[in-house]
Amino acid sequence: MIVLHAVWSRDSRLCVWAEDSERPATAPRRRGRPPVKPRARAHPFAAGVAHIRAALTTAGIRDRKIHGAEDTAVLRLPSSADGPGASPHIRHGVEAVGAAPWVVPVLAFPAAAALDVLLASPPRSGPVAPGVAVGDALPCLATVGKLALELLARGRALPGLSWRDEAWAATWEPVLTDPLDAARVHELGISLPAMVYADADDKVTAQDVVASVLGALVDASARGFLGAGLLARRRGRRRRTAVEAWLSALTAVTPEIDADEVQLAALAEAVEAWRSAGERYAEHRMVRTCFRLCEPGDAVDTWRVEILLQAKDDATAFVGADEVWNANGTTLTGLGRRVEDPQERLLGGLGHAVRLWPGLEPALHEAAPTGIDLDSAGAIAFLRDATAALEQAGFGVLVPQWWSRRPRPTLEVEPMDEIEAGSGLFGLDGLCRYEWKISIGDLRLSLAELRELAALKLPLIQTRGEWIVLRPEDIDAALAFFSSRSARGEAPARELLREGIGLGRETALPATEVDASGWLRELFSGDGHRALRPVPTPSALQGELRPYQQRGLAWLSFLSGLGLGACLADDMGLGKTVQLLSLLLAEREHAPRDRKRHPPTLLVCPMSVVGNWQRETQRFAPSLRVHVHHGPERLDGALFSRAARASDLVLTTYAIATRDRDRLAAVKWGRIALDEAQNIKTIDAKQTKAIRSLPAAHRVALTGTPVENRLTELHSIIDFLNPGLLGPVAAFKRDYARPIERYRDADATARLRNATQPFILRRLKTDTSIISDLPEKIEMRIDCHLTKEQATLYQAVVDEMLLKAAAVTGIERSGVILGALMKLKQVCNHPAHLLKDRSALSGRSGKLERLEEIVDEALGEGDRVLCFTQFTEFGHLLRAHLEERFGREVLFLHGGTARPARDEMVARFQDDPDGPAVFLLSLKAGGTGLNLTRANHVVHFDRWWNPAVENQATDRAFRIGQRKNVQVRKLNCVGTLEERIDLLISQKQGLADRIVGSGEAWITELDAAQLRELVTLSSDAVAA
Repeated sequence: MIVLHAVWSRDSRLCVWAEDSERPATAPRRRGRPPVKPRARAHPFAAGVAHIRAALTTAGIRDRKIHGAEDTAVLRLPSSADGPGASPHIRHGVEAVGAAPWVVPVLAFPAAAALDVLLASPPRSGPVAPGVAVGDALPCLATVGKLALELLARGRALPGLSWRDEAWAATWEPVLTDPLDAARVHELGISLPAMVYADADDKVTAQDVVASVLGALVDASARGFLGAGLLARRRGRRRRTAVEAWLSALTAVTPEIDADEVQLAALAEAVEAWRSAGERYAEHRMVRTCFRLCEPGDAVDTWRVEILLQAKDDATAFVGADEVWNANGTTLTGLGRRVEDPQERLLGGLGHAVRLWPGLEPALHEAAPTGIDLDSAGAIAFLRDATAALEQAGFGVLVPQWWSRRPRPTLEVEPMDEIEAGSGLFGLDGLCRYEWKISIGDLRLSLAELRELAALKLPLIQTRGEWIVLRPEDIDAALAFFSSRSARGEAPARELLREGIGLGRETALPATEVDASGWLRELFSGDGHRALRPVPTPSALQGELRPYQQRGLAWLSFLSGLGLGACLADDMGLGKTVQLLSLLLAEREHAPRDRKRHPPTLLVCPMSVVGNWQRETQRFAPSLRVHVHHGPERLDGALFSRAARASDLVLTTYAIATRDRDRLAAVKWGRIALDEAQNIKTIDAKQTKAIRSLPAAHRVALTGTPVENRLTELHSIIDFLNPGLLGPVAAFKRDYARPIERYRDADATARLRNATQPFILRRLKTDTSIISDLPEKIEMRIDCHLTKEQATLYQAVVDEMLLKAAAVTGIERSGVILGALMKLKQVCNHPAHLLKDRSALSGRSGKLERLEEIVDEALGEGDRVLCFTQFTEFGHLLRAHLEERFGREVLFLHGGTARPARDEMVARFQDDPDGPAVFLLSLKAGGTGLNLTRANHVVHFDRWWNPAVENQATDRAFRIGQRKNVQVRKLNCVGTLEERIDLLISQKQGLADRIVGSGEAWITELDAAQLRELVTLSSDAVAA
């Protein structure tokens, strides 16, 4: 195996070298201590130049036209005293503990040839041909090369004149004033593999290298495009002026300029002033030329492209050309601002636009142009050819809304029979009449009508008072869609349900629109539009249901009647428990008298909330018969079956449900409900498989976080509720998870929301239309500084991790990184947490000092505090310290706390006016299922780096019953990975809001440069 690597050299050349697996498996060992400044040695696994050429040709990267110069390079690579480090693609080498210089043969390509090599490179690392693989550097540099070409194509390059290497040089330089371009360059620097700058000195950063590569490739490409020169051939022997020499050098092979240095210095000042003036002009120019396409009148087929001036900062502010030509001054009423030479501005913009779309040229033949007239073909040409070019060049373009409309499949469905209350699966198995149509805007076409329009072969048609665009590709996609299914007929509701939510369908058309009647309308409508049949509040319910809870009861009852699984995903504290209990009571209260008693409901929950379910059932639904299947003395065999059938609700835990699967499967359950349903988020886990295998007529999932880390968790929950609805997990990853999580695919997000919306009911506490009497939640990030002791330990952990991570790959590398991240969290908490020496805590941690201030202030106000940590061992140390510091009892609940002790702690904190005011909780044991509304201060001492998990913990206090504003403080150490990951999570929160999570596993996938930037200790980490 030949592995190709790329380095960008100090003299701006692309140097390609390679490792060869046929070389000896081990390098010669050196004895004794390595020298302080080791001398460069020949790399034992480096391939020769002939092998590099052959590998490039085999991989399709090089042809006969692309030549590289044979050379050698001295590269600093991961190494130990025994030799170079192991390669990710070739399993030889030693464990690296540092970096050392190695001499390798290279093929060196100047910038012009380098771009050809990079553009031919594969898009990702790994094997690319038999016996040939590429490392990470080539694909990354290829991305820089593509950006260079894109900048040139958009005109984002300007000529420059600078003094370098003891001579004046003419260069083409990229213009990165656009924030999006600057952000892309910054991201490239973050992801740049260290191999790329192995030839650079220690002071050069990844951002410096990206700037060097981009500048060299832009310069070389511009010279290639302008190979014919910028000046006509000059006759005679007259000496060239500085300007002529500069323009000539901009297209020459070398950038050096042969001219009078004094004149060149003056020219350099003029060029800089010209560029600065251009930047200022672009920055302060607040209006632009705009073009608006107007539809024809009723009687004539004449379209009009009007010329306007439009405000750049307000697209709704514009004036027509008539007002521009009639303006006496420089203030235009429609724009409400002063515009210098508006007529000249309009004409200048029009002249530039004509070069982009020559169809506008007739306007230049008028003394005071206001627009041009077009026929239908010309209007389509303007829409198709001109709009994109004009918008990309910075012009304003206003077109009718129908231009962006795409044909959308529409499924019209009418149930042939209405379902009755309690009719079970009749609705899904019953037949429905259906007809497929194609919608374009508000226009709906049958298959016959679509064929009639397609036969006209006209790009633009007015029908039923609306203009529609018939793009050939759209018509072909619509006809292909019809060819794969019957246009009308009858089918079971179950099949139409999958079709309606777009599952099992591959098409180039947008997601399906459903126009259903009867009970199907309620299923396909969003929650805000469902006209659900109200379910009266059961008389046996001890309490009142809030309006949104009554709606939740009606929704659960509706889906239960259809035999469809339901995920009640209300925010924590909105009363999912009472809504499910109300459903059980309503079923028993409103069932026909001649029906046999309802079969029992099996509720599976975490062990920590079994007691809470018992108390809530006794409080709200005391008439329900409850059986708890838990503990060493739980019933078995016929005794258990008899007890279950005699009960309305059977409570058990996830662990017991897994262990007693066969025992539970022997009972005919009317419903299986899962509390904290994220416990089955891993579809292949033994626990998930056991619970999914339990038979039941209806299934319910209760969870405030249907997605904690990955979208596959949502698939697992939906597949439990309605098996097979979202298809196999592999197809789900391909069609939804990867496009959304990696690329933020808006279309895939919309399709997934459309597919899951009928089965998920989600309400938020922060929505005042849902609940208006809940106090405010105030979230704060509290910055803390490390002590010098913490900073020293932090740096030691970072150094050790970077060395080890550079020497291993795959799962070993992930293990090294995750282990180090855990240590860094411990250091940020307290030195004693990492050292485990049980030393005194006072004065050694910035976080601890801040926590003491928060607790002291809360106790002084008579408030109560919840403090979460993910470390049980440190929680014990923290509890002892706080008790000594404040002279008051501090509670600590963790995974090892027995259930009776847990219940007693909660009761003392929640109900006893004189009880403990500070409650420490481990995040896993205390983050769910507890009602702790007596607390109005929540402190996250160490971060879980997952917003969903932290919010669950916060919601122990911020829930129904809370009467005070809740202050939530998340402690972060400044200048550490805690601060940087908090920023990353904040940036990704928008994605999380669209049902995309963010766990910690993604950190292990960072390359060495990204990892180093993430964990490096900043200079401001330690308080001055």
